[in-house]
Amino acid sequence: MTASYLHTLFGDEARRLQEQAGSRSAYARMEAGRAPGGDRLGAREIQFLRVRDSFYMASVTADGWPYLQHRGGAPGFLKILGPDRIGFADYPGNRQYISLGNLATSDKVSLFFMDYPERRRLKLIGHARTTAMPDGFADAGAPEERFITIDVVGYDWNCPKYITPRFTAAEVREVIEDLQQEAAVLRAENQRLRDALASR
Repeated sequence: MTASYLHTLFGDEARRLQEQAGSRSAYARMEAGRAPGGDRLGAREIQFLRVRDSFYMASVTADGWPYLQHRGGAPGFLKILGPDRIGFADYPGNRQYISLGNLATSDKVSLFFMDYPERRRLKLIGHARTTAMPDGFADAGAPEERFITIDVVGYDWNCPKYITPRFTAAEVREVIEDLQQEAAVLRAENQRLRDALASR
C-alpha cells in the first residue's frame, strides 16, 4: 500500500472510523511516508499490469455519481509509458461516451485490476487525459478512436481474502491439454485392446 494512495483517499470520516476501529495509528505511519508528486510503479506492479487483459475504470459525473467502465483487450493492450504513467487505446463501444464526458469535467479516475487465478488485485488512482494514438501503439486492424493516458497518483495491493479464483477458457485449456492428450492415448489403447479381443 503506497503512502500517496492512502493520503489521497483517506478523508476525515475514514480517519475517524479508523480511530474507532483501532487501525488509525498504523495507517498514519504509512501515510507519513508520502512522497511529493505521487507514487511510482515498481517492477512488481509493471509486470502485473503488462499481462492484464482487462480492468475496470471508475470516473465521476459532474453531479458526483460514480461510473464504472470495463476495458479489455489482448494481454499487453495496457501500455506502460513510464514509472508513473500508463495508457491504453480506447476502442469504440456503444458510443454513450459517459467516461469521456466525465473526464471533461474531472480527470480523476480509479482503476481496478484483477488476477483471479492467483487471487491478486491492484487498485490504482490517477489523472486521465485523452490524446491521439501515439505512433507504434495501434493494434493491427483495431478501430481505436483515441488513446487514454493516466498519470499515476498512487496504488494499493489489496488483500486476497474473499477473491474466488476464476479462469478464462484459454487458461483452462492450457491446464487440461496434457490430460486431453493422455485421454486420447488411453482411448486409442482401449480401442486397440477391444479390437484384439474381437478378432479372437
